Amino acid sequence: MAEKTIFDLSVPGRQGVSLPEPDVPVAGADRLLPGWARRKEPAALPELGEVDVVRHFVKLSTLNYHVDKGLYPLGSCTMKHNPKINEALARRPGFGGIHPQAPEEAVQGALRLMYELAGYLQEISGLHRVSLQPAAGAQGELTGMLIVRAYPGPSARQGDYPGQRPRYQPGQPGYRGLRAGGARLGPGWADRYRATGTADR
Repeated sequence: MAEKTIFDLSVPGRQGVSLPEPDVPVAGADRLLPGWARRKEPAALPELGEVDVVRHFVKLSTLNYHVDKGLYPLGSCTMKHNPKINEALARRPGFGGIHPQAPEEAVQGALRLMYELAGYLQEISGLHRVSLQPAAGAQGELTGMLIVRAYPGPSARQGDYPGQRPRYQPGQPGYRGLRAGGARLGPGWADRYRATGTADR
């Protein structure tokens, strides 16, 4: 059965808010807007109480899979666990509104945050250098493969993945001339002792 639209739930005369009487002089739309900007007929808007509107959209939100409903098992690991505050901050105009080709002098604030974040990650991980370039899990894994391939010493020949990982990942070793291997899993984690038998080095 199809979900009713908010127009189907409309009841003539029902109002969602009750506004107080204005304490300033009232001016009609005919004084504020020119004739071409005024409607000939009232807008066909749904008429519902506030609680009806809230319940309608909350119900619709449960029909989609979202962060409040459960964990999405695929995609970037950070995407699966991001707190809502992280999403809100990432959508601030200072981030979301930056043009990819903006000059450096126009994005110094964002560059400073990226520089400081890289410093935190270096301190936490003990690495000499980190990269913020990979935008998601698959890109991060490809970056890891490139690092393994470029590491000085005996050349790596095989990239292993646990069997439950998304299917696109085994293609990444082949992209850089490595064989894709399958590491058996222990209880909940990749068993490094089992994986050792499948790795060349």
